[in-house]
Amino acid sequence: VQLQASGGGSVQAGGSLTLSCAVSRSISSFNGLAWHRQAPGKQRELVALITSGGYINYVDSVTGRFTISRDNAKDTLYLQMNRLKPEDTAVYYCAAQRRIGTLYDYWGQGTQVTVSS
Repeated sequence: VQLQASGGGSVQAGGSLTLSCAVSRSISSFNGLAWHRQAPGKQRELVALITSGGYINYVDSVTGRFTISRDNAKDTLYLQMNRLKPEDTAVYYCAAQRRIGTLYDYWGQGTQVTVSS
């Protein structure tokens, strides 16, 4: 299974980006799909999670600004990011897990998001 993340780039604070993650297998086979990020010198953190049942969760710092969604017909995961802040600068990774609460089974290669003030 391959996950291909795209859509990163450089924007000014207040701008928007949409990340996409194309999955080489039917995403309906995964109970959890998520976006993580890792900023320089920091640990990787979970940004947003969406389950097959429609449950969605965000880290507090992005709530109200980011929206995670999945298109089962296209086998693609998305992350709409609005009102971006410099502290959102990181490499963003998509990930898939077959069972909620377990380690992620598959990871994408990461896409860089840089937000300037």
